[in-house]
Amino acid sequence: MIRRSDFYVFDDSFSALDFITDAKLRKALKETLTNSAIIIVAQRIGTILDADNIIVLDEGKIVETGTHQQLIQQAGLYNSIYEKQLLEKMLEEQE
Repeated sequence: MIRRSDFYVFDDSFSALDFITDAKLRKALKETLTNSAIIIVAQRIGTILDADNIIVLDEGKIVETGTHQQLIQQAGLYNSIYEKQLLEKMLEEQE
């Protein structure tokens, strides 16, 4: 980062990272940028689990918003993506 800002956007910046590095980077950002708004655009649910608010887009439209727990309980698009990614992770671990 070149200078401090009140607002940061990370557009799928974490997708190439392994889960451990992703988690360490997000933790460092949260600790360092305490007075800044951070928007993370992500396709991997693990990257946004701890977000204060998650906005789910489908074909460019907002279809769901809430925390991870709220969205899981709604059993909508977010929940189906979460279950699919969880299953994929379990299958990878078995290989």
